[in-house]
Amino acid sequence: MSDETRVEWRRWGAAAFEEAQAADKPILLSLTATWCSDCHEMDAETYAEPRIAANINDGFVPIRVDVDRQPRIRERYNMGGFPSTVFLTPEGLPMTGATFMRPTGMRQVIERVREVWEKKGHDAGRMPRALAGDKPPAGEVAPRIEEHIAGQLSVVFDEQHGGWGDAAKFPMPRTIEFALKRDQRRALQTLDAVRDSLYDPVEGGFFRYASKANWAGQNREKTLESNAALLRAFANGYRYTGDEAYLDPAVGTADFLESSLWTGTGFGGSMGPADGTDYYLLDEEGRESAPGPRSDLTVYAGGNALAVDSLLVLAGLTDDKEARTFAKRTLGRIAEDLVDDGVVTHFSSGGGAGESLLLQDQARVVAALCRARQVLGTDSIGGSFPLELARAVADTAIDTLLDDESFLDGPDSGAGLLSHPLRPIDANVEMANALVDLAVLTGDDSYREIATEVVGAFAGAWDRIGVQVAEYGAVSARLLRDPLVIELGEVGSDLHRAALRVADHEAIIIPESAVEDGQARVSNGEQTREATTPEELMQAVSAVTPDA
Repeated sequence: MSDETRVEWRRWGAAAFEEAQAADKPILLSLTATWCSDCHEMDAETYAEPRIAANINDGFVPIRVDVDRQPRIRERYNMGGFPSTVFLTPEGLPMTGATFMRPTGMRQVIERVREVWEKKGHDAGRMPRALAGDKPPAGEVAPRIEEHIAGQLSVVFDEQHGGWGDAAKFPMPRTIEFALKRDQRRALQTLDAVRDSLYDPVEGGFFRYASKANWAGQNREKTLESNAALLRAFANGYRYTGDEAYLDPAVGTADFLESSLWTGTGFGGSMGPADGTDYYLLDEEGRESAPGPRSDLTVYAGGNALAVDSLLVLAGLTDDKEARTFAKRTLGRIAEDLVDDGVVTHFSSGGGAGESLLLQDQARVVAALCRARQVLGTDSIGGSFPLELARAVADTAIDTLLDDESFLDGPDSGAGLLSHPLRPIDANVEMANALVDLAVLTGDDSYREIATEVVGAFAGAWDRIGVQVAEYGAVSARLLRDPLVIELGEVGSDLHRAALRVADHEAIIIPESAVEDGQARVSNGEQTREATTPEELMQAVSAVTPDA
């Protein structure tokens, strides 16, 4: 029980499931997030209603999960938004569920679940298709993958309002980045819509999404992951256009991260809506502290790695010293506290630690370290050299999570559905993309070969993959083409700064290479050009770039 609810919540774990088995009761699983206004409203309005709470406490084993702290549970039980209210058999199989429910709706669902449980018992649960053990359909990594997803950019685009889809609008920053190279008009129209509707011009940062197709009805929470990804998308919008209308939100978002989510050693996970109500901050140890907007100051590995990547992109494009400094400090925190012998831990603080070996965390740390090698050079971070640590993290993921040519989202162990393997395409794509970079930076083609296997593991369903996973089209294209690589000497030189500004966000920059200071080598497969000035470098890039 908490201040907001009369329900006697249990922690997720074997003990709660054993209790349900012994009592022969179904489980009510509540998936919530610190930043989620509807979650707190449901606590105050629904779970605080005495009769509902009594019915739940008497007839169910109630379990509460913070979806940011336990993402594997989120991915298996999410009902399409938060809060998610999921009714399970004692074995953890879903029977039914919903998102936000008011008291009347909750009473009706509780009664219906009771009837189903009395009639069917344990047979009422069903295994989600994604966890049934079937592998994704494999196929050839072919040009049709990129072509299909690029075609979908226009098919599902909202020409009137910008963005993709005709219902609630999410900013979809990775889709924007895919479109910047293939459908720039629609990418920029979407960036305009996101900036005009979701960007907070007063405090900086982006709200999470809009509930209406015209970008109205903003949900005003701000999460680290969403802001970091949008920071990079807007910075890349500036890369391709030189228009400060895209740079300004990127800089403002970096300022927001540094002023509102910085904990002293890393970035907190989220900040709830500033609606004039005093809530309490959740510090890194999960304890309530000083009053303010409802925030989660836990330093999550994946979100912080994504922030490092984005801040370094901004620093490379603008020489932003603050962005560079915060990126280095954050990467040091990740390397020192959240990575051990190649194993990334989701979060770690004095009060405990999260799960380890989550695919998305491993992928994002590899990507951040690859970006650090390109922007910062070979200097050690947190006592480790960027590529040395990147290889350790990638190799650990390959050794422990790669299974039949695709990655599992984490160890296949734990209560409920955690013991059933999940192969999420989005996290597989993030790892494949990071491995493509790592292959070029290390000269080890085995990483590229594994990336090809991973992309191919989903390629049999190429015609069913849409713009929501547009990065799949991007990485498949990267595997079919020679990368644009710029090798040069000194970090921070005019040549290095020019290379980081090249109008191709997938180009790979290698400073402190075998090339002498004052020189650069630009290559794209068999084509190679030399340069000694920023102007010559840009000419060399145009010369080796197809269709330039």
